[in-house]
Amino acid sequence: MFKDIIVGISLTGIDDCAMKLATELAEKFEANLYPIHVAGMEQGWGSIQHLEHSGETERLKKQLEERYSLSLEKLPNSEVMVVPGIPHNELLRLARKKKTDLIVMGPHTKEYEEKRSHMWGMAGSTLERVSQKARCPILIIRKDVVCKEPLFERILVATDFSKQAECAINYGGQLARQYNAQIKLINVTEEESQNAESMKRLKGEYEARLRGVKECGYEVCSGEAAVEILHIAQESNTDLIVMAHHSKEQDPEKAFLGSTVTQVALNAPCPTMSVNHYFDLRCGLMYDQSGQVIDG
Repeated sequence: MFKDIIVGISLTGIDDCAMKLATELAEKFEANLYPIHVAGMEQGWGSIQHLEHSGETERLKKQLEERYSLSLEKLPNSEVMVVPGIPHNELLRLARKKKTDLIVMGPHTKEYEEKRSHMWGMAGSTLERVSQKARCPILIIRKDVVCKEPLFERILVATDFSKQAECAINYGGQLARQYNAQIKLINVTEEESQNAESMKRLKGEYEARLRGVKECGYEVCSGEAAVEILHIAQESNTDLIVMAHHSKEQDPEKAFLGSTVTQVALNAPCPTMSVNHYFDLRCGLMYDQSGQVIDG
């Protein structure tokens, strides 16, 4: 299913939960794993260009290889990388180079992002920027989870009927078929008076796309999107939330701040997957956008 996996790691250990799941997935699917740390935060912008020449990146690489040695010894196809630069730029660059089919990321502290913003004058977190621009799914982990069998049993997909959300529904449907999992589609409206029309639209637009899914449910509620999604995920004992990372904000800087997918991912009881482009699983069956199996 996954053949090339990138996982963002740091020297603080805050990404340990992401690293743990990434190594388990790589072992399960015999995938190539690329743990990457982007150096530059501690040294400051003016020092980035000197990190490689000074041998600092190599020193940090050895430090991280030692930290994760027990996990990586099970993975012959793994390579720890330390590169100087801006975190989201380097993660996206590596994902394009390796044609990655999954990026795994952990949470970042508020202090880390504030320091980054003051140092580089950039609004928005690495998590938000990678999620918004990556062409492969992003799996966001905020706490240790078990890589179980089957991998996913109850999948929750949130939609606002946008074009980006269709990508999330398409990918959620592929996962549900692959793992014979239950899937629930939800839409959060601004007013309760819109609920009946939204339910009609959910079934009308997406039932055909989810052909072949063992069990498919629909739910509409009104309120604050992130709050309602988290409530339903908890209530349904969901083990994966799938969403599209986007915003209706026209200002790209404002769009990075407080996005629904980030609010959900950093508070969810399970992993959250951000999908922004149509993407096919690397598995035995391939599906088109309407949910039909593609022969060959």
